[in-house]
Amino acid sequence: MKTRKLSRRKFLGTSAMATAGLSLAGPSLFGAPSIISSWNKPNSLINGVQIGTITYSFRSMPDQSAEATLQYVVDSGISAIELMGDPAESFVGKPENPVDRRAFYGLMRAKRDGELSADQQKELADLQSQMDSYNKQLAEWRRKMSMDGFTKLKKMYNDAGVHIYAFKSSAFRPDNTDDEIEWGMKAAKLLGASHVTVEHPSDDAQTLRLGNLAKKNKIYMAYHGHEQQTPTLWDTALKQSDYNALNLDLGHYVAAGNTDPLGIIKEKHHHIKSMHLKDRQTPDNGKGNLPWGKGDTPIKEALHLMHNRKYKFPGTIELEYEIPEGSNAVEEVKKCLAYCEKVLA
Repeated sequence: MKTRKLSRRKFLGTSAMATAGLSLAGPSLFGAPSIISSWNKPNSLINGVQIGTITYSFRSMPDQSAEATLQYVVDSGISAIELMGDPAESFVGKPENPVDRRAFYGLMRAKRDGELSADQQKELADLQSQMDSYNKQLAEWRRKMSMDGFTKLKKMYNDAGVHIYAFKSSAFRPDNTDDEIEWGMKAAKLLGASHVTVEHPSDDAQTLRLGNLAKKNKIYMAYHGHEQQTPTLWDTALKQSDYNALNLDLGHYVAAGNTDPLGIIKEKHHHIKSMHLKDRQTPDNGKGNLPWGKGDTPIKEALHLMHNRKYKFPGTIELEYEIPEGSNAVEEVKKCLAYCEKVLA
């Protein structure tokens, strides 16, 4: 809490002086001095540990624009983020996707679990055809569009006190061309990110390809894992390229049945570029995704480890537990941040 307390004291002092100046100078000051624009900027650097969030946490909010997403982040008190591709790419003019992605990915999950009826199989095939057509349109747009909008987006977020440390675009899949992948990496660099994130493909040829392109573009490719995470999941990718890295998910790691979640942080900390935080249960307890402090994930111990060993990678709040009735994603991310504040006090 030391960092936040100092920031608040400084803010109170500055605001008191500024208020006095406003009362003397009259209404002509409004909209002019830059000091006013710095008021109430978020600060989620807590005792040397950077707490951020992935903007996926706000997927349930009504407006998914870059501007609305920024407001959700600021209202949550977060000052650093992993930015999802959709709000960023829509901001710079991405063509609208006609496919209902919730329906599409819901059917994809049902297919994976072997639960599709004949009608659902036909529906999925139709949606897949539409998605393939849209992806071709998207690739052509990426080839021709101006990248200047990403610089404007970075400035908008930075002016609000929010740093973008990671970018998660749809441009890094196996079916994307090398040009699209490099486009996503260039966009990330313009946004100020040190790394891009992608689901671990469980394909050595793809991690080699991505690692080589990451090296060429001098940006890290951090692989995210779900319940396929093991202590050795990333080993081949790390050997393939110095620019391959980890986007560890501590909650999924616990739900996968790994018995030493702090051990992988200690072992791989040099390769971790950011770490997702959520509170999941072990397989013996049902693998539930629960409000923080109620599951089996050692979030408290992980935050202490990051503080004590001065690890510089951010801890990324990923809101995946069920939002209680009467609340919303912004309020729940606030609760997760408050948990971190209490732990690190």
